[in-house]
Amino acid sequence: RLHVSAVPECLPCREQEFADIYSFIDGKLQDGTGGCMYISGVPGTGKTATVHDVIRVLQQSVDSGSLPPFTFVEVNGMKLTTPFQCYSHILKALTGETATAEHAADLLGRRFESRGPKREPVVLLVDELDLLWTRKQQVMYNLFEWPSRPGSRLVVLTIANTMDLPERLMSNRVSSRLGLTRMTFHPYNHKQLQEIVLSRMQDLEAFDPDAVQLVARKVAAVSGDARRALDICRRAAEIAELSFQGSPKKKSRHIVGMAHVDQAIQEMFSSPKIIAMQNLALQEQLFMRAVVAEFERTGVEEGTFASVYQQHISLCRLEGAKPPTLSEASAMCARLASCRLLLAELGCNDLFYKIQLNVNTDDVNYALKNA
Repeated sequence: RLHVSAVPECLPCREQEFADIYSFIDGKLQDGTGGCMYISGVPGTGKTATVHDVIRVLQQSVDSGSLPPFTFVEVNGMKLTTPFQCYSHILKALTGETATAEHAADLLGRRFESRGPKREPVVLLVDELDLLWTRKQQVMYNLFEWPSRPGSRLVVLTIANTMDLPERLMSNRVSSRLGLTRMTFHPYNHKQLQEIVLSRMQDLEAFDPDAVQLVARKVAAVSGDARRALDICRRAAEIAELSFQGSPKKKSRHIVGMAHVDQAIQEMFSSPKIIAMQNLALQEQLFMRAVVAEFERTGVEEGTFASVYQQHISLCRLEGAKPPTLSEASAMCARLASCRLLLAELGCNDLFYKIQLNVNTDDVNYALKNA
């Protein structure tokens, strides 16, 4: 029940978001119109799970005859080799046809332009929208523009980590025509995280309530990511199970306590990479923070050395530290890559080589929060 992939019967602490998404889709389906909703929020805040829950309830309404039938299609940017592949994926899901990305885009454009009263409405979920960025932004433009066509009967739900991704990544031509309904999923606070963990256990008195509260407060202080809280609780349960093996105590006393949770937290937040980050020199720590800041700015978990360097200079000014020269920063990046904290295309002679984190952003924030 504590595994992040386990699907709960209902999602606690997201009732309002559920109601808003449900009303949006239900209204479009009842009216036979199209529309687009842009859903944003940091990872682990229940965005995808809430949308899946809404779709499940809507499909139950279709089965009971209270809602017109619709076709649900889901695309995840992380599972596509290129952004353009989403066209082929959508076309195959709708028609069963296999086509090149260019041909699929043309067929889909015609489909959503023609008025077909007997055609089933389509609800399209695009997860990890951040990864569908292209230089000309054509993929995002089409996803946002198709629902606005009269008679398209297309409802698009896009999910991304960054609140203002459309404005940051798309040209004025795109953002001026979006007409988006927006929704933001804020990070969970400690009370909500506590409720989420307890809801997974339902009537099982397996955890000391104080132990659950400790997990909730710890995770809320770092990220508010429910998945991290569930991971810690699951690891604490494993530790407790090992410690209870062969124990003569009664089973009723076998609950996961503060000591088990504390050990799980120490394991989770004391990995070799976290210790390595805590032992970095100040400028190296600032460079790691600059990488995270750049990812948060763009919503894409990849940046260029040049853009990260600009973030680094800004952080140095905020911290009152002397900014490194370009060559110093480049050497710093190479050292961090050799430690496997970063993945970088070293050896390139330009400033625009790609940089990725090789650690979780939560781990960076936790390791360097007092830096």
